[in-house]
Amino acid sequence: MINIALFGAGRIGSLHAANIAASRPRASLACVYDTNRALAEAVAARHNTRVASSIEAVFADPGIQAVMIASPTSTHVELITAAARAGKAILCEKPIDLDIERVERCKRDIAGTGVPVQIAFNRRYDQSHRAVREAVRAGDIGALELLVLTSRDPGLPSLEYIKGSGGLFRDMMIHDFDLARFILGDDPVVELFATGSIMVEPRFKEIGDVDTAMVIMKAASGALVHINNSRRAVYGYDQRVEAFGSKGMVQSDNLRASTLRRTDANSTDAREPLLNFFMERYRQAYLDELGEFIEVVAGKAQPTAGFEDGRCALILANAAIESLRSGRAIKINTG
Repeated sequence: MINIALFGAGRIGSLHAANIAASRPRASLACVYDTNRALAEAVAARHNTRVASSIEAVFADPGIQAVMIASPTSTHVELITAAARAGKAILCEKPIDLDIERVERCKRDIAGTGVPVQIAFNRRYDQSHRAVREAVRAGDIGALELLVLTSRDPGLPSLEYIKGSGGLFRDMMIHDFDLARFILGDDPVVELFATGSIMVEPRFKEIGDVDTAMVIMKAASGALVHINNSRRAVYGYDQRVEAFGSKGMVQSDNLRASTLRRTDANSTDAREPLLNFFMERYRQAYLDELGEFIEVVAGKAQPTAGFEDGRCALILANAAIESLRSGRAIKINTG
């Protein structure tokens, strides 16, 4: 059994704690650490485990083989570096950091440790999204010409959250940047143009962010990628992917609570509403992500999303911010 320590007992940490606890006997939740001890105690009690006394105690414990990092983004680099030096396998929530220089330094600091690092880009593990990638790789649609990703949240998070999140491109669209790279495979993005507006919440202007955005990217092959995001979709959590090529098209559509369709005097094709948010929409993806991590720790697999994927996604997010501010297309070189 692989013993996993959890850093962070907030919303996403609680989800990961439940998934780790449910994965027995393959893995167990060894302990929980959060600077808010009350949160840590609540999560630990829920899953019959202990609260770690300190970060240092976690890394000094020889009985812990891996860590799940679900703490605030500002702590990720420090925890990744310490975990790698302690020989603990790492599954870390995105983004690695908001500052690319800190990410580059972290990359140098953990080089040579041999410790696997998996970044929690959960959309890579969604079965429908993966099927799009496999269809593209297999040549089912011929040469890829257009890739369209739609991602719209059901409602705004708090402004306090937005202020510390890094903004729409580094907090929300970073998932789409990664998913685009995942589907493009060996065809790198070479150019990016971003535009955005404030259509939902006027106070976004005060914090220098947008709530509605589009990005167009060009891959080395000439394939074009269109990403559109909104912080508000009144009909639920909207997640769609379309890959269009010379021989056809494949799509990954929204999930619903059921596949029920209704026909009556008022409608000929009424369907069940969309799932509410990411924890419901990607429930199975989170489980599959953890399942892969357990295999990675056991030496039976390599991470589908590794440190370099987290680094490249942040480079694209930062380029989008630069493009939005400058009004020009940005050449991309992930080095």
